[in-house]
Amino acid sequence: APRHLFVEEALSSRAYDDDALPIGYSQTISQPFVIALMLQALRAGRELGRVLEIGTGCGYQAAVLAQIATEVYSIERIAPLLAKARANLRGLRLSNLRLKHGDGNLGLPEAAPFDSIIVAAAAPQVPKALLQQLAPGGRMILPLGTSEQVLRLVERRRSGYSETTLDAVRFVPMLM
Repeated sequence: APRHLFVEEALSSRAYDDDALPIGYSQTISQPFVIALMLQALRAGRELGRVLEIGTGCGYQAAVLAQIATEVYSIERIAPLLAKARANLRGLRLSNLRLKHGDGNLGLPEAAPFDSIIVAAAAPQVPKALLQQLAPGGRMILPLGTSEQVLRLVERRRSGYSETTLDAVRFVPMLM
């Protein structure tokens, strides 16, 4: 996805730098390397399938997901940011992408279960609703922690959930 379409014009010269950039409302567009790292962990030898993204932001990661997943549902709680994402994404005509306004902590029960869940803001712990909406064999990746954050990969197995801690990261906090 062309990243320059998702950042403010004043920052367009930095659109392809490997940095997180401000997108307004105290939110950021994630660093490309971190998005790649999260997607790699989610995929690892399988299809992404039906994906839930928590935190649409400017829509960039949703656009990337829509190109490699069967179906993508993306939820954003900041209405003006969601409107901006819709405008950013309109020209790309991604028919397998649905954007929703709502609280990411609650997930999207009406569209569950999901094969993959990706969270774009740091939570102090794994939201219970998201665990419940993960399909058997599904994977979720999210930044966990407050001042110190790590990427956590959660897999739903027959016997329950397994968790793997990946790299240290820096994300904006999830709004509670």
